[in-house]
Amino acid sequence: MFDWKAWRTEYAQRIELALVHAIPSIDDSLDQLHPAMAYAVRAGGKRIRPLLIYAAWQLGQKQGMQDITQVDEVAVAIELIHTYSLVHDDLPSMDNDDLRRGKPTTHKVFNEATALLVGDALQAQAYVILAKMQIPAKLKIELIEELAISSGMHGMCKGQAIDLANVGKILNLETLEKMHRLKTGALLNCAIRMGAILGGVDLEKRKILDQLAQDVGLGFQVTDDILDATENSETLGKTAGKDEQADKPTFVSFMGLEASQAYAKELLDRSFDALDTWGSEADPLRAIVQWAFIRNS
Repeated sequence: MFDWKAWRTEYAQRIELALVHAIPSIDDSLDQLHPAMAYAVRAGGKRIRPLLIYAAWQLGQKQGMQDITQVDEVAVAIELIHTYSLVHDDLPSMDNDDLRRGKPTTHKVFNEATALLVGDALQAQAYVILAKMQIPAKLKIELIEELAISSGMHGMCKGQAIDLANVGKILNLETLEKMHRLKTGALLNCAIRMGAILGGVDLEKRKILDQLAQDVGLGFQVTDDILDATENSETLGKTAGKDEQADKPTFVSFMGLEASQAYAKELLDRSFDALDTWGSEADPLRAIVQWAFIRNS
């Protein structure tokens, strides 16, 4: 019987330790950059993207990379990219939020200019980590390309741009889904793809994982919108109702709460069906998917 809590604890501890080593606390009287980077990275969070990397890697572990410390490096890289995106997303020029992961946002603790540099530096450091990995060059380039495409102008940044450009506008479902497949889903998709690459999962099965990742990424955002409409700031760890106050399009504002909940269930069921391909080997990934949709523990 798969023990989700034990698995999650083991791999969450791995990524937390790896993040500490990647961004150690260094007091530098000349500037605040390093302490601010450490603050942003150590603010906690679900660490779902690194966990997805470990779980997808385990699907094909026997055919792929055996050294888990190298998987740790890739997990750190994607979490640094995710953290940079949150730091920038919270800035007054973006979503203007004061609370993230239950703590004051980076620009509130330090200042806006430092927060901007924190995001820039975290993004750069993610690629430094991948570039310095002791793995075959072809594999290294594939990982770097996956992360760059998913986080750049064809992925996360594009989704954020669509979001900012459509404040106060009524979007159709196709555009709303596209925005969130990019803004939230692209990096989740990347985590699963990078884990599959590390694990040596064959190309045909990667196609199944690609569709799974798209459904999980979209479902994750639908769930976020539902929680934003139904939970308080203390429970969420960030400002509740922020999107509604800013007149930003969400699934709940578009289709209503009940329809959004039904859509999330449809995406969850579809994700579980895809994982039947692997049987019990996919138990870690199956548990993360359920957690991403239900957020129960």
